[in-house]
Amino acid sequence: MVDVSINGQSRRLDADPDMPLLWALRDLLDLTGTKYGCGIAQCGACTVHVDGEPVRACVTPLSAVAGRKVTTIEGLHPEGKHPVQQAWVDAQVPQCGYCQSGQIMSAAALLAKNPNPSDADIDAAMEGHLCRCGTYQRIRTAIKRAATS
Repeated sequence: MVDVSINGQSRRLDADPDMPLLWALRDLLDLTGTKYGCGIAQCGACTVHVDGEPVRACVTPLSAVAGRKVTTIEGLHPEGKHPVQQAWVDAQVPQCGYCQSGQIMSAAALLAKNPNPSDADIDAAMEGHLCRCGTYQRIRTAIKRAATS
């Protein structure tokens, strides 16, 4: 059994402590907003927050989040109206949308720490996120827009 707070709710998961957090979220809790991309922490699609820090859920074992606070895209805002989510819509960032939840989670973590990031700050925070559709300019626009809201 692994005790963890997921999106503000205490959960006791009957799972192998070595199970990747991604599979616990998707398969045990039906929180499917966090995506499987590469499985080796290289693409960023599985990014969630653990105690406010962006973490790749595909390589994070459940044991590493025991007693900690995990936030998924579903928990960022109950109605999907976090400033970053709103800016994503306003800037028309998504095309296929597959990578977007991970991108949004990293952007939200950045803005929580640095409400007025430079282009270099944005680039550093978003490094390692792959978008096959190539919407990187719109992603930067959305992050800047969210920073001013």
